[in-house]
Amino acid sequence: MPLLDDHYRSVLEGFLNYMHIERNFASNTRESYQNDLMRYLLFMQERSRPMAAITAGDIELFLQELFAVGLEATSMARNISAIRSLHRFLITERLLDFNPTENLHQPKLPKHLPNVLSIEEIMRLLEAPLTQTPRSKYALRDKAILEFLYATGVRVSELVNLYQQNLYIEAGFVRIFGKGSKERLVPLGSSAIEWLIRYQTELRLALVKHHSEDYLFLNARGKKLSRMAIFTMVRDYAQEAGIEKLISPHTFRHTFATHLLEGGADLRAVQEMLGHSSIVATQIYTHTDRSFIKEVHTTFHPRGR
Repeated sequence: MPLLDDHYRSVLEGFLNYMHIERNFASNTRESYQNDLMRYLLFMQERSRPMAAITAGDIELFLQELFAVGLEATSMARNISAIRSLHRFLITERLLDFNPTENLHQPKLPKHLPNVLSIEEIMRLLEAPLTQTPRSKYALRDKAILEFLYATGVRVSELVNLYQQNLYIEAGFVRIFGKGSKERLVPLGSSAIEWLIRYQTELRLALVKHHSEDYLFLNARGKKLSRMAIFTMVRDYAQEAGIEKLISPHTFRHTFATHLLEGGADLRAVQEMLGHSSIVATQIYTHTDRSFIKEVHTTFHPRGR
């Protein structure tokens, strides 16, 4: 797991002590700031930017990457507040001569921010196939699909084209082929694994036909599900769960990323799980260890444990 070196760790510890002793911040606020600043300092460490060398441009690149993985606007505002507070503290303590946040321009919000479900909403939605009355005969498949979408953050096109052979259940990973045939391994989490196994053993065998190939998720005719079928399914179950937000399969992707980042997950690990390229095209990042990716998912994903 990436760790802060002595330089960045001493900066973070000094600021957290200041928040606790001198400012008497609430423990949940300190925890949120710690998560946000840990990710921020890891980003700067990765770019070999000691605190005295950080510029407004460096900070804007970090914020752009948070936007790219789908962090909510309110969480973005908290990240910016934490970064500004840290640099003001360093100026006050005379540990820095220059404050790069003075001329910091907050990245413009998209005109239409994606909807993100709360943990309570996503849990209601995940249960909808089993609580729907009357219960669909495909409820087991639909439950597995919703759990899979939330566990992995995959795109709908990646979901419908997924083959069984790309599931590594024992290892707890799925092999995804994304845009441009880019390949990535994404952790599944225990809940998704449980429902995938149940679907495969209890329902898929009844759906499979001679023309089904190896597609994981099948329709009543034994063919792979269409993207529109997934859209319709998600909207129907959202209505069943009493969710008034207009959502789509892509909502799971934004929710997946936001819940991981809100929990304090490493930005680079979340980017790799989503299959995102770096915002900085010329920046080369070290390959993230698979064991670290799985640890991040297990630790920070609400259904990963």
